[in-house]
Amino acid sequence: QQEKKQLTLKVEELERKIETTSAQNIEFLQVIAKREESIHQCQLRLEEKTQECSSLARQLEMAIEDAKKQVEQTRERAISRERAAQSKLLDLETQLSRNKAELNQLRRSKDDAERRYESRLQDLKDRLEQSESTNRSMQNYVHFLKASYDNVF
Repeated sequence: QQEKKQLTLKVEELERKIETTSAQNIEFLQVIAKREESIHQCQLRLEEKTQECSSLARQLEMAIEDAKKQVEQTRERAISRERAAQSKLLDLETQLSRNKAELNQLRRSKDDAERRYESRLQDLKDRLEQSESTNRSMQNYVHFLKASYDNVF
């Protein structure tokens, strides 16, 4: 009976241990279930974040492409403006050169005309002086003739 009692006590003790272990197993299973749920939630969030990152990466790539296009367009416009400015500068330089040549030609023409007019003016002055001299000579001759006629008559 004592052995039976001891065995009964051992069985009870083992049953308590089994119950304790079963309770612990249930707790561990609950903890594992919670952790698996947490892991599942984390995986879902990770997938969402991965999709969000992919979407943001695509948006960033599109933004970079747009920026590159805008930079290229701006560069092309700048090159076009520079070419237009160079062309206009060449046109203006050509026009300036023509204007300078024309100005020099006009100055030479003016100088030639002034020399011709000065020469003509001098010639006219000389002819006027000669004409006045001839006039004086004729007046003297007329006075001489008057005086001669007065003396004769």
